[in-house]
Order: sequence, then structure tokens, then C-alpha cells
Amino acid sequence: MMSPPVTELSDRARDIFRLVVESYIESGQPVGSRTISKLSLLNLSPASIRNVMQDLEEVGLLSSPHTSAGRLPTETGLRLFVDGMMQVAEPSAAERAAIESRVTATGPIEEALTAATAALSGLSACAGLVLVPKREPVLRQFGFVALSERQALAVLVGADGSVENRVVELPHGMTPGALNEAANYMSAVLAGQTLSEARVTVEREISLGRAALDAAAGELIGRGLALWSEDGAQRPVLIVRGQANLIDASAAEDLERVRQLLDELEGKEEIARLLDSARSGAATRIFIGSENKLFSLSGSSVIAAPYRGQDGRVVGVVGVIGPTRLNYARVVPMVDFTAQTLSRLIG
Repeated sequence: MMSPPVTELSDRARDIFRLVVESYIESGQPVGSRTISKLSLLNLSPASIRNVMQDLEEVGLLSSPHTSAGRLPTETGLRLFVDGMMQVAEPSAAERAAIESRVTATGPIEEALTAATAALSGLSACAGLVLVPKREPVLRQFGFVALSERQALAVLVGADGSVENRVVELPHGMTPGALNEAANYMSAVLAGQTLSEARVTVEREISLGRAALDAAAGELIGRGLALWSEDGAQRPVLIVRGQANLIDASAAEDLERVRQLLDELEGKEEIARLLDSARSGAATRIFIGSENKLFSLSGSSVIAAPYRGQDGRVVGVVGVIGPTRLNYARVVPMVDFTAQTLSRLIG
């Protein structure tokens, strides 16, 4: 349902709607007219407030879970509140210090990104998310460990000290000597190159007959580099921290929603694609509930902001995921500040 523009609401309706949303975000419970009358300085009776809330329900901004219960904002109502009524506040000095102290330049960038998700998770009481820049490792050393006649464990050591393993199928007729030959060739010739550069080098060297390799060793190198490149391109590099924060006191009343959300977090590819869509935004983006089909069942919200590299281009996205009753006014600037901090670190 399309909601009316906020300017079409009367002053009284805007005030009551804002109080309902803010009270719901704080408590997670439906809000009654008597509660609003105690919170506000509107000098209205509960009956008058109830009439306005009924009007807001009819235009799709509020809903009532039970006939006798209070109201809570719909996803449409939350969107109207976030886009047109929310007053954000800068992160406090303590919040800024907590983020900056965790996001430091001492160590690999992945450690800073992991620390950023942990800091966001702790401060927002949500799960922290960060989409890591898609970077190919620069090769420093390569090795093979035979597992059987048909398989070997390929070990890649990156220039940054990272170590990755893959199981590769061995070409027919691969001898232990040829396995060592392939490893020595890769370490000697391909060191300092990315995976894609190494593939081009190997193909060129073999085609020109300059690679001192037998056919089996050449086939293994080509096969291994292709496997590594394809696997790295398809695997979403998404760091998630603080899933336990999603199981709060109110979650006990809606365990199925929480279970669905945790399942969604396990399927990192979908979450990564959602975060990737925030790359094009100039500022923080907010995805509320079923606005994205991924969260149509769990009713979750994502707040995400892009961060940039040395050339000013977007290289990743950082954010949080939690229930739709997030404290958007507090969390949005917190996510934005974390993105700025990461941009300064990387840039």
C-alpha cells in the first residue's frame, strides 16, 4: 500500500504517529492510546488519540495485532518515518571512540574489517555485516601435498601472509617428481603475480615452449589456477559478527522469525548481493522488511553504507541487520561513521 506523503498528514496525526513509532522502537510492543496520552503534551483524551490512530491504520501506516491491543507501525509506516520524520543524531564521543579504537591499521585489512563488524554489532545490538573488497591474492609461494593417486592439496601463501588450501584433481600420469616440479615452477616464476596474471603467464609460457614442465605438470598448474580464480570469484566475501544479538527478549515471542533470519545469514550469497546493491549509493541505505524479498519472512531490516579505497572508488559495504524495530535514528549515523572510518583507513 502506498502511504500518503508526510505533508498530507495533519500536525496532530504526525505527532501521534511519531510517538507510536518511537515508543514501538523502544519497547517492541504495540502502543495504546493511553500510553500516547501519557507520553505527549498534546492535551488530547485517549479517545481522541484512538480515533487518530484508527485513521492512520486505515491509510496503512499503523496496524493492530489484536482487536483490543495497541497499534504498531507497518513497514510502510516505518519507511515514511525513516524518510520523512526521523531526526538522526551524531554518534556520541564514546561510540566514535569505540569504533575508531577497533578499526586500526595495525595488521591485515581483513582484521580491521572484522573489528568493524564486531564494534557495530556491540553498539547497535544487531548483527554486524561487512562486504570485503574483492581482491585477488598476490602469490608468494605455492606447494602441493599428495593426498592420493588422484588428488592433492594445493597450498597458496599470499604476499600478505594469508594461507589458503584447495583440493585439486591430479592429471593422469602425475608423478611425485612432476608434482614438485609444478610447485617449484609456480613459486619461482609466478611469485608477485595475482591469480589472473599468473594464468596469463602460464598460458603464454607453455604456448611458446618456454615452460620447463612436462604435460602433466603444465595441466595441473592451469587447472589449479583456474579452480582458485573461479572459486574466489563465486564465494561471497562477507563477514558477519554478533548473530547472538538477534536473539533478544522479544525474540522469544517470535522464534520462527529469528530462525528464518539466522537461516538467511547462513546463506551469505543472498546477503552479499543485497549489500552489493548498496555500492551505488552515495550515502547510507536502509532496507526495511519485505521491501526486499530476502526478508519477506523474517521481517528484518538492513542499514548499509559503502566505504571507499585510495582512488575514491567504492570497494565494500558495511552495515547491520536486525529486526524492523531498529533504532534507526541512532544506528544510521553509527553505520555511516564506521564507513567513513574504514574509508580513511583504506584510503
